[in-house]
Amino acid sequence: QVQLVESGGGLVQAGGSLRLSCALSGRIGSLNVLGWHRQPPGKQRELVATIASGGSTNYADSVKGRFTISRDNAKNTVFLQMNSLKPEDTGVYYCNLAIMWPSRKDYWGQGTQVTVSS
Repeated sequence: QVQLVESGGGLVQAGGSLRLSCALSGRIGSLNVLGWHRQPPGKQRELVATIASGGSTNYADSVKGRFTISRDNAKNTVFLQMNSLKPEDTGVYYCNLAIMWPSRKDYWGQGTQVTVSS
């Protein structure tokens, strides 16, 4: 049973920083992509950042230069360092695991709320 548990959300003023963590357990495979998605109030869920098992990263244009995704494979944890936060970064942030072999399977955490006040 794969489980993802996020932590680190909260309320922060614009310009501040937060660091999200996602602890994974179970058989997560060696070929996978870890990611963070968010769902702003009243909007659809959107991709924030991903990091592959080989270390390559991908970011949404809206967070480039402000957010950094990283992973600790030894501890099965993925992080999202968020700096220079803006009110439009507000939303529920979800951790995602995509196991790529032998076929793609996606798993999601329960989400953590991030609120950025102006």
